[in-house]
Amino acid sequence: MSDFKRRLTALLLGAATTGLMASAPVQAETVKLTILGVGDIYNFDGDGESGGFARLNAVAKAERANNPNTLYVFDGDMLSPSLLSGIDEGQNTIDLTNLVPFDIAVPGNHEFDFGPENFEQKMAVSNYPWAAINITQADGSPIQGLGGVMMKEIAGLKVALIPVAQDTTPEVANSGDLKFQPTVDTAIAAAKKAREDGADLVIGVVQTDMSNDRELIASHDFDVIMSGDDHLNAMFYDGITAYVETSIDARYLQPLDLAVEISEKDGKRKISWEPNFRWIDTATVTPDPESMELVNGFKKQLDDNLGQVIGTSETALDSRRNVVRSEESTMGDLIADALLAATKADVTLINGGGIRGDTTYDAGHQLTRKDVLTELPFGNKTVVTEIPGSQLLSALENGFSQVEKGAGRFPQIAGMDVVYDASAPAGSRVVSVTVGGAPLDINKVYKVATNDYMLGGGDGYTALGGGKVIVNAGNGNLMANDVITYIETQKTVAPKIDGRIKKQGE
Repeated sequence: MSDFKRRLTALLLGAATTGLMASAPVQAETVKLTILGVGDIYNFDGDGESGGFARLNAVAKAERANNPNTLYVFDGDMLSPSLLSGIDEGQNTIDLTNLVPFDIAVPGNHEFDFGPENFEQKMAVSNYPWAAINITQADGSPIQGLGGVMMKEIAGLKVALIPVAQDTTPEVANSGDLKFQPTVDTAIAAAKKAREDGADLVIGVVQTDMSNDRELIASHDFDVIMSGDDHLNAMFYDGITAYVETSIDARYLQPLDLAVEISEKDGKRKISWEPNFRWIDTATVTPDPESMELVNGFKKQLDDNLGQVIGTSETALDSRRNVVRSEESTMGDLIADALLAATKADVTLINGGGIRGDTTYDAGHQLTRKDVLTELPFGNKTVVTEIPGSQLLSALENGFSQVEKGAGRFPQIAGMDVVYDASAPAGSRVVSVTVGGAPLDINKVYKVATNDYMLGGGDGYTALGGGKVIVNAGNGNLMANDVITYIETQKTVAPKIDGRIKKQGE
């Protein structure tokens, strides 16, 4: 290179450097923000080896100790269903979470299993704020104690927390006349508004299914989405939005660390960040001692009250989630048969999603009250209604309408045999129905035993309504008590897969 070219290059580089220095931003500041989310906690002690509140509380304490800039958020479902919640309507979960309070808690559909009044009572004794921007009273007025968007100042960052509940809650829980606005549209509108109000980071704390999650991610109006409901372990980042789906019972936790850079250029504040996803298997976590004291007390309470043997099953029982939501199950048969015996109805129709044990029992297992309440923790009542065969057929069509999704509306039955075609369009899947050995008569009135939740249209069972209610929720027994009585009376039960539910071709 000639001297002239060297001098010209140096001159150009010098000019470029001078220009960069003239417009250089203010020295950037980096803030480490940790977000720990959890939801869908159905067993206060997890499975005994992992999960549960004592291990969760230990992790939350450690995260806050390691980083004062930690947000601890709850994305729905803990008041129910659980064995103990069937007794105390979820107070055990409040006692345990009050030890290490959340920064914000969003109600899931199971927060309403014991009705809106119970949820409001539990909010009142919580040491942390509950919030959801899309739930109001029937007249649109706010619910006392339920907050909205939360703006927090954290180490110089303005962070907006957008709490959103599932708009399908009235279909799957006992939410009374509370009004739920559309989940996705309401969430996105709130995120945009928070950004307009100067939020540096917009974090969605949502109880939404995966399809809604995808819409929220695709909007790119959120920096972070912490989601519950699907019982999955998921972490995702598309370069704009970071997403975490929390696991069931706090078995696995996924703290999200954000390295947030705050700078200023040309007089304008600039925020950039990078995510780091972590994974914690709580089987490796030592339970928090204070929390464990409470857990042990709750376990003793259950053992003292519910350990009584009520009978024996000569056959294996299966209540696994994927089974009761997709096929005939021996546990479903046992429960449906018990309700049929208790009510002397023509048929029993219950939703598989109401069977919650998610386990198997070996042949010869001695059944206890605790076993039954583990399977039926919601406190549902046995009810009886009279409806024509046409409505019973419509109810069955609803039951099979989402079998490919593993939906909780899948039916468990007694007193009838049903053949269905899963490949047919929803609403046209039932191939045949026999009741007491005779073909279903669409004009005949049948006495149907079900639960109060379904009679009220829960899980899409609107076809069960409008009939003559013989036994209502006010005078019906607890389903669990009917099952306990049935087992105690029989002393020995032996449910077998008898083909009462078949796929076409089986």
